[in-house]
Amino acid sequence: MLEAIAAIREAALARVAAATTSEELATLRVQYLGKKGELTQVLRGMGKLPPEERPRVGQLANQVREELERALREAGEKLSRQEQERRLRAEALDVTLPGRPVTTGHRHPLYQVLNEIKAVFIGLGFDVAEGPEVESDYYNFEALNLPKDHPARDMQDSFYITEDVLLRTHTSPVQARVMEARRPQVPIRIIAPGKVYRRDDDATHSPLFHQVEGLLVDRRVTFGDLKGTLMAFLQQIFGDGVRVRFRPSYFPFTEPSAEVDISCVMCGGCGCRVCSHTGWLEILGCGLVHPKVLSMSGYDPEEVSGFAFGLGVERVAMLKYGIDDLRLFYENDLRFLQQF
Repeated sequence: MLEAIAAIREAALARVAAATTSEELATLRVQYLGKKGELTQVLRGMGKLPPEERPRVGQLANQVREELERALREAGEKLSRQEQERRLRAEALDVTLPGRPVTTGHRHPLYQVLNEIKAVFIGLGFDVAEGPEVESDYYNFEALNLPKDHPARDMQDSFYITEDVLLRTHTSPVQARVMEARRPQVPIRIIAPGKVYRRDDDATHSPLFHQVEGLLVDRRVTFGDLKGTLMAFLQQIFGDGVRVRFRPSYFPFTEPSAEVDISCVMCGGCGCRVCSHTGWLEILGCGLVHPKVLSMSGYDPEEVSGFAFGLGVERVAMLKYGIDDLRLFYENDLRFLQQF
């Protein structure tokens, strides 16, 4: 039995020394030292030995077990170091290389323009008001002097959820909600920025876009107040050199109504392809609040008056930055967005 233990020791140490992976070492540990391992089986046969030989055999077996455990442990540590060195060589870090730049985000160009618009009107004394994007037919149309049979509804092809609920087609419903909530308080000076929805989709229209509605209600408000406010706003957005003109127009919720044009930002008013060689670009619509709108919101049109205006944020951004396709704002192309 002493010879068998010595043979096991010699074979086991040789195989441990030749092992190249941690998995091989684990297999050798089970093969020699496990419950059914070769050395364990030898020890279980000691009961058949004469009593005087058992101490010598037991002592040698324990020595071999300790020697094998030590060899396995040392071989495992050596292999672990070698594997770590291989990984370090494969993932070598050159500290002399420049660091990778951290890409930082920034506001979308539409929201840059929207924040600029807000800042101008806040500086003029207006508050920012908000309203729901899912709106009732009453506030979206009827409270703005657009009854169900009004032909002007055909101009706003809408996304209806039910017969009386839709995605708002403009932010004008906010003015009706604010006047109802504050009646008979004056003055009211608000802008209502937000998303609106219409069934349009081409180079100059989108099913979703952004509007800013403006409203001022007070005693003795005139068209001159409206003109001065809008001229101050447009000159702060497009520069002091921009020229502004008002053209008669029609909106159901204002009377009188006007379209506002600015001198072409591309050619300075000389005439080019962008302005169809007219020298002018349409920028927004406006007018004095219709007496019916005031009455439906609880105000006496004989006592108070007001003006309202509405502009598209995308339109302002396209003119400000010289962009010819509105869809670029929504394609999430970093080559486009990083220019702003």
